[in-house]
Amino acid sequence: MSSHETVLDRVRRGRFLIGDTWREPVGRRMFDIVTPSDETVFASVPCAAAKDIDDAVAAARNAFDEGPWPRMSPVERAAYLTRIADALEANSDIFGNIWTHEVGGLIGHAGHMVAVSAGIFRDYARLASEFPFIERHTPTAGGNVGLLIHEPVGVVGAIIPWNGPILMLASKLAPALLAGCTVVVKMSPEAPLEAVLLGEICQEIGLPPGVVNVLMADREESELLVRHEGVDKISFTGSSAVGQHVASICGARMARATLELGGKSAAVVLDDAPIESVVQAVAPQVSMMGMQFCSALSRVVVPRHRHDRVVEGLAAALGTVRVGDPFDPATEMGPMSMRRQLARVEDFIASGKAEGLTLATGGARPAGLNSGFYIEPTVFGDAPPNARVAREEIFGPVITVIPARDEEDAIAIANATEFGLNNSVFTADPERFMQVARRLRSGTVGHNAFRSDFGIAFGGFKRSGIGREGGRAGLMPYLESKTVIMDEEPAAR
Repeated sequence: MSSHETVLDRVRRGRFLIGDTWREPVGRRMFDIVTPSDETVFASVPCAAAKDIDDAVAAARNAFDEGPWPRMSPVERAAYLTRIADALEANSDIFGNIWTHEVGGLIGHAGHMVAVSAGIFRDYARLASEFPFIERHTPTAGGNVGLLIHEPVGVVGAIIPWNGPILMLASKLAPALLAGCTVVVKMSPEAPLEAVLLGEICQEIGLPPGVVNVLMADREESELLVRHEGVDKISFTGSSAVGQHVASICGARMARATLELGGKSAAVVLDDAPIESVVQAVAPQVSMMGMQFCSALSRVVVPRHRHDRVVEGLAAALGTVRVGDPFDPATEMGPMSMRRQLARVEDFIASGKAEGLTLATGGARPAGLNSGFYIEPTVFGDAPPNARVAREEIFGPVITVIPARDEEDAIAIANATEFGLNNSVFTADPERFMQVARRLRSGTVGHNAFRSDFGIAFGGFKRSGIGREGGRAGLMPYLESKTVIMDEEPAAR
């Protein structure tokens, strides 16, 4: 490395970490990473070929079958997680720069993303001394000593989406590593470089070779990882359509799978909720990656007699959002992450207009922003529940307000979706909140705000996925349970 080369310069070369070596890919196919705010090329990175994937799996397999990692105690492994968290925080500015260049996230939010990600590693490090990796039981069918031992599932293929790479990396890597698994990280070619930097961190803290391997690949090559017989478990975050395909492959070979998929989440507004609090909770979502995240409250279900006030409030709030350069601290919403995502949002907006919904604000490119993948925050009102913009996941700053006859109708509308990831209920009465929350078919239900918590558990019902990420619930999918029945207790275990 030349003396003037920075960490960012080095990371932008996009090499693969396989075993203990940073290496050039076998294939020569390249991807351009386009900065979404100005459409310039930030970096060109390679796409893995089949040989690269085979080599990465072999390195992870060897590290699991022959290396020290699975045979360390959870507390010993936790020390590495703490070192990773420390290094994440120390490199927060570089991670933030990469994220904003790759996906257009606000630079002012980048530090929070890194802090939350570091917190996930720290949470799992603490869990090492709290989780019962060996449970003692009384046998019911003979024997004097029964143990339920939770052992690592094996080699994990972690498939990471483009919108929040470092957060998704933390949510998969931290529990996998604590469990004793080894990992092949497969990054999206649109946003791979945070994982490259994390791979450097893993080397710097002395993680044994092959425990974490990093490469990037497109869908065709990614499927090779899902099909690979050397991979015991797939952890995938992405669309429901791709998740169903991943599940079918894993099911055919009995590989374990955790799937965190799409959402079309509802804010259910009851008749006693202050309109201002609803607007103050829902509108700021557009600053969070332009609502390019699966748990966004993109549907607002309100009593019919309150519909117009909610639409007016949201339109007023979103109509003044400062859309622009995500590197400018004054910007409140940046661009869509890529051209195809902008085209997708524009297509949904066109469908809402064609179906006769009320366009309360937005729906066009912001004035003065002639380059970059920008769109205005958009609010549709008077939406029937079966309108396309009210039914399908948009993954962009489009909020649809749906009138309901009464509370029963609101619950029915919120549940009338193939998704079940996240909902919120707005009411001043905690008893009413709990009654409605228990009837909503979603993995998370927040009270009077958008809420999600990787420290407890995150995941969905229905086509929003299988399994949970975060907390103890997020550790269990990386473990296999083994029952051991003995005549007497061993001296050590």
